[in-house]
Amino acid sequence: MRVLLHTPLKAPDSPVPSGDREMARGLLRLLRRLGHQVLMPAMSRVAPGVPAADAHIALERRARAQAARLIAQWKALPAHHPERFDLWFTYHCYYRKPDWLGPVVTKALGLPYVIAEASHAPRRAQGPTRLGHRAVERALAAADLVLTLIPRDVAGVKARLRPGARQAWLPPFIDTAPFRIPSRRDPGQPPLLLSVGMMRSRDKAESYRVLARALAQLKDRPWRALLVGDGPARPEIETLMAPLGDRVEFAGARPHADLPALYASADLYLWPAINEAYGMAFLEAQAAGLPVVAGRTGGVPAVVADGVTGLLTPIGDADAFAAAVAHLLDAPQERARLGVAAAARVASHHDERAAARALAMAFRTLR
Repeated sequence: MRVLLHTPLKAPDSPVPSGDREMARGLLRLLRRLGHQVLMPAMSRVAPGVPAADAHIALERRARAQAARLIAQWKALPAHHPERFDLWFTYHCYYRKPDWLGPVVTKALGLPYVIAEASHAPRRAQGPTRLGHRAVERALAAADLVLTLIPRDVAGVKARLRPGARQAWLPPFIDTAPFRIPSRRDPGQPPLLLSVGMMRSRDKAESYRVLARALAQLKDRPWRALLVGDGPARPEIETLMAPLGDRVEFAGARPHADLPALYASADLYLWPAINEAYGMAFLEAQAAGLPVVAGRTGGVPAVVADGVTGLLTPIGDADAFAAAVAHLLDAPQERARLGVAAAARVASHHDERAAARALAMAFRTLR
């Protein structure tokens, strides 16, 4: 098929690293792996910092014009033209970044409409987020198939689907091959604790605050920490980590191709995961054989098996997080056991090959 891949949140070629970008890239690879030709529409965005209501008004207005152009262009093309797509596939649809285009275009053209990773949040129905919330509801009501990546989204999405529409499970996935490299851990050095995350306000900054409070409780144990990421909140995060001295190193933003070697050099992966959807870095770290300590939130328990591939702690609880890290620092054999299980579980449940099978099966249900 010729599939139009629409990514309202972040395009696969975005210069800004994030888990959303990596999943968009993964879905692009997945569709091509299944033999589909993938097209991508031009994206309309607004400047950062624009209030949500104003941004949504502007985006909805632009989307109406763009949808009209797409519909006219599609109808003008010959039946077998390579740009005449057969299916519309949207990745990530939620109140901040809804899909304004898909429902309009697919209804006008009579094409299947698929959404991956949609979420419905009733508390966003009022106030400045109401327009985005309504757009999500329209998208869900129009969808033929919704691929759910996070267990907490299942019920809310299902309730908004029209009769005959389907919901299918698509496990979060990565290409595990780049992460299956020999360990580069230095047994002569204290254990290396690794965290990978953008340094921006709100949830990411709060995760770093929890991490700083937890590490401060572990000063009596040998360890080093490497923080990979950058962003506008970096000065604040550097201040948070300053009492820990040179035990914490800031690596800055690194190309995604550098990450396998960084995971291979570490002993333990840490991320408090405040309001995290599921966390692509958890999959990458585990694929590299790293045990994980994480906050129990969102879809994280679906990708980190508590007591099997890592340890999960109550969200935002720095004391519990510190206790879990201390336990694994003191138990190298348990770290090794969890790391082996982590690599095996991600390879069997969260590799692109498993995701390709799930997507192919879901596509077969489309009429």
